[in-house]
Amino acid sequence: MTQEETDDIQNNTKEVAEYSASDIQVMEGLEAVRKRPGMYIGSTDQRGLHHLIYEIAYNSVDEAMSGVCTHISIVISSDNVVTIEDNGRGIPVDIHPTTKVSALQTVMTVLHAGGKFGGKAYQVSGGLHGVGASVVNALSEWMSVSVKRDGNLYKQEYKRGVPTGPVTVVGKSENTGTISNFFADHEIFTEYEYDFDTLADRIREMAYLNRGLEISLIDQRHGKEQTFYFEGGISGFVRRLNRNKAMVHSHPIYIFRQVGAVAVEVALQYSNNYVDNSISFANCVNTMDGGTHMTGFRSALTRVLNDYAHKTKVLKDDDPNLVGDDVREGLTAVISIKLPDPQFEGQTKGKLGNIEIKSIVESVVGDELSLYLEEHPDDAKKILDKCITASKAREAARKARDLVIRKGSLDTGTLPGKLADCSEKDPSLCELYLVEGDSAGGSAKQGRNRRFQAILPLRGKILNVEKASPDKMLAHEEIRALITALGTSIDTDLDISKLRYHRVVLMTDADVDGSHIRTLLLTFFFRHMAEIINQGHLFIAQPPLYRIHAGKEEHWLYSDQEKDELLAGMKKGNRKTDVQRYKGLGEMSAEQLWETTMNPLSRTLLQVTVEDAAKADNIFSMLMGDEVLPRKNFIQAHATSVKNLDI
Repeated sequence: MTQEETDDIQNNTKEVAEYSASDIQVMEGLEAVRKRPGMYIGSTDQRGLHHLIYEIAYNSVDEAMSGVCTHISIVISSDNVVTIEDNGRGIPVDIHPTTKVSALQTVMTVLHAGGKFGGKAYQVSGGLHGVGASVVNALSEWMSVSVKRDGNLYKQEYKRGVPTGPVTVVGKSENTGTISNFFADHEIFTEYEYDFDTLADRIREMAYLNRGLEISLIDQRHGKEQTFYFEGGISGFVRRLNRNKAMVHSHPIYIFRQVGAVAVEVALQYSNNYVDNSISFANCVNTMDGGTHMTGFRSALTRVLNDYAHKTKVLKDDDPNLVGDDVREGLTAVISIKLPDPQFEGQTKGKLGNIEIKSIVESVVGDELSLYLEEHPDDAKKILDKCITASKAREAARKARDLVIRKGSLDTGTLPGKLADCSEKDPSLCELYLVEGDSAGGSAKQGRNRRFQAILPLRGKILNVEKASPDKMLAHEEIRALITALGTSIDTDLDISKLRYHRVVLMTDADVDGSHIRTLLLTFFFRHMAEIINQGHLFIAQPPLYRIHAGKEEHWLYSDQEKDELLAGMKKGNRKTDVQRYKGLGEMSAEQLWETTMNPLSRTLLQVTVEDAAKADNIFSMLMGDEVLPRKNFIQAHATSVKNLDI
């Protein structure tokens, strides 16, 4: 150990020893929110920016769930001011007995203050446990709230969460409701561009989950406007999720029952796909990690289908029962629970934890689904045929998997022969490049840093797993090599702790074939190794499109815009240029590939994320599935926005 390192340790020890009461910082009011915004809204990028809108909208949706709101309007002005208005009861404005100030000011400036705790004003509610409005206020440069209530129009304004004056009466009103205006704070957010399509997807979801509620989204920046209203509720939601798939039965199965204060609502429909696309909500909050409501639904689904199959002799007494994977293959389901006092695990509400909900959902779904199957024997037969086919395919896949293991190329520690592995053993420091073709693979192997970069060349286009059964997928050599190299296995057997490389990089040519191969790989990861995406381990390399020589200068350009701007500047100086367009990675030397695409100091990697699993599921089904018409419509709709078309 060097003297410098010894001194650092001694200094750090001294600092720890001197830690005292004076080092404790007490943050009052909403100061804590501004200090650690990520704790409340997840991030300070575009996702966090959108979260501000969702939190205020959640408050309006809570009014709708209480039966006192029928319309919500969300407007983004040309200067990025957001206005959200509803026709609910309006936030109370009388003096709060504890804070001794207006209830409106209390809601907007005090954490964990709201009408959602006592259970009187709201039987069910979403949002951030009563902190949503105050958090938005704290993270806004300025905010104003107007309340239509008791025949008056009340208003209060705030600056970074602090009231600039008292609640005052500014006019009369014959109606009721709340109008919130806010301007997100540039001191907090790293991105400041609202995305209309992302917002529209979430708002559409809210409308589906609240049948009869009308929600308008108006974007004055780009002249866009959409209004969402669905009488069909979550049945329409399932139809939308399945719009690009071939259906096993024509109409979604719809279940609804009120059990005490808990409302259970489920819609489900089977398609000819191979994946489970079940999503769950609790009080309109998307519980991405499921929870007790999802557990209850899955348990009832498996039990009811097995009981019906044995009762109708589709399964004989000595036949093995269908398992969860069998009855969920090709399933699209929306499970929506509305309940008082939801217990979410984690601030981001990824999982519902209320123990009693499991038995309630299991009982409701069990009773109603059994009745449906009895009354619709044709649909029941089609569903069971689908499940039994899935069971047979699962067994065939197991045998194929066992065969592959016996041959020593899956889950045995025997790496594929064409993998050029790295010497580093710490997965967090390792990268695996999935490279298109032997030619590019050769350049990548020569140009890489052998200490931490591994190369796996893939011959040709891998199998389209959207159309392939599990056993056919496992029989595909390139996919087996990929699974083995990563070390995690797939689907329900996937163990992310065994991932051998914490950066998995797709590196394909910048042409039509390369784009197709990249889409095939993305489809495989999304369908069978989604946790690699969710944990942030999947990336896309960005090889250059052009190389421009001008005398002794050499420039690598990654877009047409970069090329055009550089050439325009060179033409002004009457400089002679030589432009080379790169379509294939194999056209570059090992040194060029390293410097432009693989060198951590100079490369650009795009991280693959899945913000909205339902939307991603639909896109992959449309682009890679069996239905031709939706794909044709998509191509026609986006034809004018295509860039870098290779003809």
